[in-house]
Amino acid sequence: MTDHVRDVMTPGVVAVRPDASLVEAAQLMRAQDIGDVLVASEGRVLGVLTDRDIALRAVADGADPLTVSAQAVCTPNPVVVAPDEAVSAAIDLMRDHAVRRLPVVEDGHPVGMVSLGDLALSQDPTSALADISRATPDGGKGV
Repeated sequence: MTDHVRDVMTPGVVAVRPDASLVEAAQLMRAQDIGDVLVASEGRVLGVLTDRDIALRAVADGADPLTVSAQAVCTPNPVVVAPDEAVSAAIDLMRDHAVRRLPVVEDGHPVGMVSLGDLALSQDPTSALADISRATPDGGKGV
């Protein structure tokens, strides 16, 4: 088993400016085949914006995704984890805060993301969640 977050995280960060529109954020998510982006300014994490946030906090209320900013809809001040933290600490944070992903932050700057799927792959590679996490996306063609 892996001991540190840096060993299981997805390195690199996909981020948008706080004033980016939800359309910009959604297009970036689609292009990167991901379900979330960081909202960041000057290399600092301000929030996490998920596809679910866009759907439930904006579109479902009839907001115009061209005029609503990422910062207005994101989860502000997200729980973060350091790359040298134990994987067990990341699991505890996810459990305690009921989140499925954590920005990985080193010296105040985001360096990656760790997801529930990443942790499933490292802790229980034969689990159903690990199998799903390993699967290749179909590009949105299936249901």
